Amino acid sequence: RPAPIVVLAARPVPDEFHARFDATARAYRYRILTRRAPPALERGLVWHHPQRLNEALMHDAGQLLVGRHDFTSFRATACQSRSPLKSIDLLHVRRQGEHVDLHIRARSFLHHQVRNIVGSLALVGAGRRPVNWIAEALAARDRSAAGPTAPPDGLCLVQVRYPGWSSTEG
Repeated sequence: RPAPIVVLAARPVPDEFHARFDATARAYRYRILTRRAPPALERGLVWHHPQRLNEALMHDAGQLLVGRHDFTSFRATACQSRSPLKSIDLLHVRRQGEHVDLHIRARSFLHHQVRNIVGSLALVGAGRRPVNWIAEALAARDRSAAGPTAPPDGLCLVQVRYPGWSSTEG
């Protein structure tokens, strides 16, 4: 059976090293399959969205989230973070055939922040909300002002960076 996790490199770390708290950046990819037919081989690995999404509008709306903001509207109610202030360093939305891929990078994220952003951007991509609605939802600082939480199926952690580690080391 295929391994769900593969180790590409490893090295010793100091005893005080903490994988979560010492990270300087995390990057996620969220993949949406935009076609009528449900996934077969990608089942559980993509969010099946049966209508086409406008990735350019999603990208434009996503740029309103880049930078340091209060992300209360995009955090889970059960989030245990002390502060809703976070900085998104990069957010790109691109189409690859029937897939819309969202790439997002930040030092840290709130609980369900990426999935809540994706759910909101999908409303923009489906034409149900205008691009500027994302800024309004962000400014509201109220979870009910943003879109739904996207399912976990399309979310994948693709990189974690640590101080002193080059990008080729993982």
